[in-house]
Amino acid sequence: MEPIDNKSPIGFIGLGVMGASMASRLLEAGYTLRVHTRTASKAANLLERGAMWAPDPAAVAAQSRAVITMLGFPEDVEAVYFGPGGVLESAAPGCLLIDMTTTRPALSRRIHQEAKGRNLPALDAPVSGGDIGAREGKLSIMVGGDAEAFAAAKGLFDILGTRCVLQGGAGSGQRVKLCNQIAGFGSTLGACEALSFAMRAGLDPAKVLESIGAGAASSWALANLAPRIIRGDFEPGFFVRHFLKDIKLALEEGEAMGAFTPGMALAKELYASLERLGMGDKGTQALYLLLEGAGAK
Repeated sequence: MEPIDNKSPIGFIGLGVMGASMASRLLEAGYTLRVHTRTASKAANLLERGAMWAPDPAAVAAQSRAVITMLGFPEDVEAVYFGPGGVLESAAPGCLLIDMTTTRPALSRRIHQEAKGRNLPALDAPVSGGDIGAREGKLSIMVGGDAEAFAAAKGLFDILGTRCVLQGGAGSGQRVKLCNQIAGFGSTLGACEALSFAMRAGLDPAKVLESIGAGAASSWALANLAPRIIRGDFEPGFFVRHFLKDIKLALEEGEAMGAFTPGMALAKELYASLERLGMGDKGTQALYLLLEGAGAK
């Protein structure tokens, strides 16, 4: 399979917080980009810079050498790939399908199997790194699928991220992403809880962060989310509602495998509370607000 270089037309479906920045990086790298998203206004910046609008997923897939999807929920992925006028029925044989949404491993395997029967190579390639990683091309990309398809997509992945690992067969990328979310919750909770403690102790949170961010407690959450909390910035690098979706996927997958994941049970309780409070569209660092509210009672 030939590598997907910037002479190849690329389709991109889903231009949310992450997807818009990822598509932008491909456009900057010289790729011909055809885009579609449910809210057309989100494509305006890309269209002004030379991307082409497609009215639906079918129009994206029919005219692309590779199609990247970055969607919100498993039902969105299912609709875009399997629905009427979806990617699977519209893509020309040989088109490389890359789903970068965090979704059910079983759904990724189903896409791979259906795509294989249509001579469409497919990869699941969820990412970690948030909005900053997407803008700066510093995502970690966790890939499931065939080695040949991975090799063809590697040039695309190198534009989007600094670490890209083929984890195994279809669905493996999704399972690794769930590992990432399990570990990520622990560090996010730790960062939020530490800052809440520091504030109540009358400490300077910036100085606290300067010390603990350089020690054994250092983490991505302390480096990236804690400064936002200190500034009072709770806007999304990653939505609460999307993280809650990932938590539920991890619990679902863990239960099926017999894995004990008490951290995810706590995460579900805390982030479901945030969503009930109307903060589903805030960033995951809004967990700090929940802790502060609980501490004030």
